[in-house]
Amino acid sequence: MPHAQTQAQHPIRTALAAALIGGIALPAAATNGMNLEAYGAKAGGMGGASFAYENGNSAIMNNPATLGLRQEGGNIGVGLTLLMPDVATRMNHPLAGPMTAPSDGDQYWMPSLSYIRKSGKFTYGAGMLAQGGMGTEYGSSSFLSNGTGLPMRSEVGLGRLMFPLAYNVNDNFTVAGQLDYVWASMDVQMLMPDGSGHASFSDNNDFTGEAAGNGWAFKLGAHYKVSSALAFGAAYHSKTNIGDLQGNGTFTMLPGGIQVPTQFKVVDFQWPETYGVGVAWQATPTLMLAADIKHLGWKDSMKDFRLGMNMGGAWMVGAMPQNWKDQTVIMVGGQYMLAPGLALRAGYNHASNPVPDGTLNPLFPATIESHYTFGVGWNIGGGHAVAASLAVAPKVTRTNPNMFGAGMPGTVSHSQKTLRVNYNYSF
Repeated sequence: MPHAQTQAQHPIRTALAAALIGGIALPAAATNGMNLEAYGAKAGGMGGASFAYENGNSAIMNNPATLGLRQEGGNIGVGLTLLMPDVATRMNHPLAGPMTAPSDGDQYWMPSLSYIRKSGKFTYGAGMLAQGGMGTEYGSSSFLSNGTGLPMRSEVGLGRLMFPLAYNVNDNFTVAGQLDYVWASMDVQMLMPDGSGHASFSDNNDFTGEAAGNGWAFKLGAHYKVSSALAFGAAYHSKTNIGDLQGNGTFTMLPGGIQVPTQFKVVDFQWPETYGVGVAWQATPTLMLAADIKHLGWKDSMKDFRLGMNMGGAWMVGAMPQNWKDQTVIMVGGQYMLAPGLALRAGYNHASNPVPDGTLNPLFPATIESHYTFGVGWNIGGGHAVAASLAVAPKVTRTNPNMFGAGMPGTVSHSQKTLRVNYNYSF
């Protein structure tokens, strides 16, 4: 028996090495690349613009310096974001003809909870937020499974526990620093591109993934009031420093279907460096306009995707080029006070597509470019306030000319709606 096990490991390792060289697909949330187009219902209604005006506790994900614009006292915030993507992959097989694989992954929930307090010149607190949570669910019977009956799915989640500190230097100028504890998790069930096997690590949990890791990041922010009507803001978010995501799963040999317990690790999966500037203008007593421009450094964090497999104590790591481009995001929005305490909001968010057509993959259609946003806010009184927003991203269709190898192109279409609801209590 020991001899037979040794003999079996050799072809398995050979297949694993070939599969790793063949490439692995990366799953993730997909709006501005992997980043959400907005954080918080107020900014969500205004195209994501948030750097230069007071936008509640969600500033811990936008510009923490705007936390210092509030009145003295404490504030508790609770939020929920629902991503509703519509993704489908298509190909025109030379023998079988047109084939379509729709993704059943159409709802991803992301909660948030925060407590912020202002005392004198200082504003501080803590907040926890699920920053991203999306993937694809193609099941086990689509053409992407190639007749194996094995599932094809992906899911990634990234969350932050954040500790901001803002300081009012004077009546016009506020600065902030913030420490973020970051965790990430991932599920992948996928057929290897060369057909040698099927990798699977998944815990089938809506909020966590089988492969997990954690680390740190930080944010810096500044806000300056030129006048009572005009203000500018700027923010810098560092690239994360997350350890390798590790978990257990199986590798299924093909043909034959032999399943081998396997340890997996996703090597150096990071959220990118982000920075931007914004302006807010109180055009009239009832109308505020805001605009931001933001840079996302995908070129550095998404150069390639590396997956390791460990069987018998030997790690093999393969890399698949992603070659993402850096992304510029433009956000514009407006808020109109329909009545005291009742605000209507609208905006537009546009981002260049960071994903080259040559690396587009069915498990990772992060190609959306435009969002149209709408929102409402209501200050109920007694310290209670609620806000809601809806972002609509029209369908984008892209083609990888060699998605399935041998010169066979594949097309991925992706549209999306995002609903946000926030409740705040001030005391």
